[in-house]
Amino acid sequence: MKTGIMGGTFDPIHNGHILIARSAYEKVGLDKVLFMPSGNSYMKKNVLDVSKRVEMVRLAIADFPYFELSSIEAQRQGNTYTYDTLEQLTKQNPKDEYYFIMGADSLFSIELWRKFERIFELSTIICAVRDNYDMDMLKKKGNSLSAAYGADIIYLDMPKTDISSTDIRNNVKNNLPIEHLVPSKVADYIIQECLYNEKN
Repeated sequence: MKTGIMGGTFDPIHNGHILIARSAYEKVGLDKVLFMPSGNSYMKKNVLDVSKRVEMVRLAIADFPYFELSSIEAQRQGNTYTYDTLEQLTKQNPKDEYYFIMGADSLFSIELWRKFERIFELSTIICAVRDNYDMDMLKKKGNSLSAAYGADIIYLDMPKTDISSTDIRNNVKNNLPIEHLVPSKVADYIIQECLYNEKN
């Protein structure tokens, strides 16, 4: 089983996340992609309550049979670390191959992650690269990670998408539309629950 992992705070999940996961599924030939909302991220503070982020992910992926919601990180006590997650998944499903999906910016900072070498040992990296990115610089970094730590990296060419969770939260606060940025069910949920307004 070739399993992709799409992790993040998903605060909120948006169409860019879905596009990357679909591209990874199709171009790498994955059997499924696990969407994995983080619990307590040591990198990001002041995020929305995990139960609401999990529900938005559930709504966003409901129409895709090859996407699954994983609550492994959302349920973990304390800080969430990727290497921990991969160790747990590998123990549960030792015959599965894991593909960790990340953006190009994350590849440059991954050496700051806790026990990042274990991530390379336990998974193949799928690096989503927008078409305006400097591929020569990125591949130079990838090659250095491969030489130093045995990293196996697949580069996933992506169209440029100017969608960010920060912009979506700001749109909500300023009463601007978000329907073109997030799945429709997520937009409805954000409005229904009054998320990201000034009172939150």
